[in-house]
Amino acid sequence: MSLYYVAHRLFSAHDRALGAYAAHRLAQRVGADAVFLPFCDTSEDELTDPCKGRRLFELDRERLHGIDAMLALLHGPSLDDGVCMEIGYAAALGVPVVALTTDFQTYGPTSNGPARTFPDPLLDFLLAEVIRAPHLAPPPAQPTDRFAAFLHRNLQSIDEAIDQAISALLRAQPPAADSRAAPAAAGRCAFIDPSPYLPRDLWGDIIHLLESRGWQARLATRFRDSADPCHAAHADWAAARRADLTLIDTRGPETPPGAAIITGACAATGRTVLAADPGRQWTFADGREPNWRNLMIQYAVSGRFASTAELAALIELP
Repeated sequence: MSLYYVAHRLFSAHDRALGAYAAHRLAQRVGADAVFLPFCDTSEDELTDPCKGRRLFELDRERLHGIDAMLALLHGPSLDDGVCMEIGYAAALGVPVVALTTDFQTYGPTSNGPARTFPDPLLDFLLAEVIRAPHLAPPPAQPTDRFAAFLHRNLQSIDEAIDQAISALLRAQPPAADSRAAPAAAGRCAFIDPSPYLPRDLWGDIIHLLESRGWQARLATRFRDSADPCHAAHADWAAARRADLTLIDTRGPETPPGAAIITGACAATGRTVLAADPGRQWTFADGREPNWRNLMIQYAVSGRFASTAELAALIELP
């Protein structure tokens, strides 16, 4: 029996409801036992554990290793870093990922250049298919008040998009083995994925440090290549998969999508990933230990650093 994973943002009720709705519709096609829905199927609200966040990470990770396809719900310019981590995890294992987005915006590196579906071109490269629902459905045939009519138009477009996404999921095939398979480790090769939102000043000193310790350092290029960002995303993914050390920038309200994707890929294939994060932003939830990041990021990274001195200590560890 095939197993399908529904990845979705889960910190607010409306996000959980959309995830549950998509999982319910999928289960009607493939059976409830063939669908895994995080939070619901890990009994997150009732789960008690001395280290609840890590336990939830482990439970989700166990399922990620047994799935045949993933449906990822992605919305807006600030994409959920936990979902992006799960996409990277699945993609690194050769699992096809179909995305459903209701975002009516598209994104591009320039004001007049070609637009992409998502802010990070790595997603456009990795996803098997993207189902968009950027427009409202037609007004209902029967007259009603304007709020009920507006609700109907939104829900109808979501219904149609979920049906399309499920059909895409059921026909999705694993990517070609030569396009995303993990190559042999290059040996003392480091890949750096800076934040697209923050200055890169930090990384010059880090590259100097790495090279002084015998590492070959490669900096991601997909946000600098406005002419062909998808080709650059392909090159970044290949470089990240070859590297035996990856450095990401997790600073900000959420880990940037690409950094989260690459973190997931590293976790899936046992590669070391270190996070630049000064630890100034913590989150708290009832029954869960304090998290410095989304728990899918926090427990996937091997360590974090706030200075080159801290990084130097980490890379010297066995």
